[in-house]
Amino acid sequence: MKSILQKDLWSITSFLENKEYNFNKENILTQLPEKFIDEAISAISSWDNYSPTPLIKLNKLNDELKFQNIYYKDEDKRFELKSFKALGGAFAVYKIASEKKNITVSTATAGNHGRSVAWGAQRLGLNCKIFISEFVSESRAEAMRNLDAEVIRVKGNYDNSLKECIKQSNANNWEIVQDVSWEGYKEVPKLIMAGYTIMVKEILDEINSNSITHVFLQAGVGGMAAAMIAGFAKLSKNIPKFITVEPENADCVFQSIKNNKPTTVDIKKETMMGGMSCGDVSSIAWEILKNSTSYCLTVPDDAISTTVAMLAEKHLSDEKIIAGECAVPGIIALIGSFNNKEYLDKLELNEQSNVLLFGCEGLTDNAMYQKLLSDGLQKI
Repeated sequence: MKSILQKDLWSITSFLENKEYNFNKENILTQLPEKFIDEAISAISSWDNYSPTPLIKLNKLNDELKFQNIYYKDEDKRFELKSFKALGGAFAVYKIASEKKNITVSTATAGNHGRSVAWGAQRLGLNCKIFISEFVSESRAEAMRNLDAEVIRVKGNYDNSLKECIKQSNANNWEIVQDVSWEGYKEVPKLIMAGYTIMVKEILDEINSNSITHVFLQAGVGGMAAAMIAGFAKLSKNIPKFITVEPENADCVFQSIKNNKPTTVDIKKETMMGGMSCGDVSSIAWEILKNSTSYCLTVPDDAISTTVAMLAEKHLSDEKIIAGECAVPGIIALIGSFNNKEYLDKLELNEQSNVLLFGCEGLTDNAMYQKLLSDGLQKI
């Protein structure tokens, strides 16, 4: 485990304490209503092939870091989509289709959310249009075509694909199923976030619901992070510390918390963590995150391939874990915090800590995974 102590590899670029922290359960559950959470949990748990994803102890990592427990929620086992995103988009499609007939659904995506929308549409026999940027890999595009979606590639980045999706959807009267919100578009993103909350129920069903002390949450637009916080607000008596983790080049949540207002980040250099390469925080997510996030961290891409390989080679637990590039930032941030005494003390991480990490995707892009694994194996 020598590489865990290589402080230059496992690093945190920026660390921020949220001065506006003021956890308010009532406010959180106003933003993401309990009825949505209840309905999502009830619907998803009744779907064919539903089963809770594993909660794995990273016991070998914990032998090194000496906390109480480090738990890893392994979303590689989520339906056939191998990502937590399977929960949100598909639930929103299900809900919209129960109220309107003969619809065409559309979305913009970096990959996993689009697959969920396409899968949800295919399950219900609906037409589906997916908009992707030029940076989305062909294998991710093909995965969505295999779910009967029409994939439309757009020049430029994710934000360009979203603008094109909105433009064409408005012109053709398609139902947009997007995981970001904007003025006048709030209901569907709430449904999507509600779908994600079943992860919290599964976790708390498995372990003592009052034992989690720290939760590291990947943040792109902030939807999953805010949904997990809402899930804890509804389902747990104990409120842990919530720590958001973002790529150093796409830190819209970090900058928004720092400025105490939603702040757009101009992404100059694309991160390897494509699903987290987001320049704007979702407005609904922001209403939850602004007072509920305890700390915000950013990490570089440097340790991604190493972490992917260490999980695959059972260096961090007794089980082999298949993790995509967006599944590992929490691990990197945790080790980075361990390697920095100041951060460790601020986060109050110690031998009593029960840490929860989200392995939010598994093998969703085979070519990308094989490259990361190969690079990482050379490093370890």
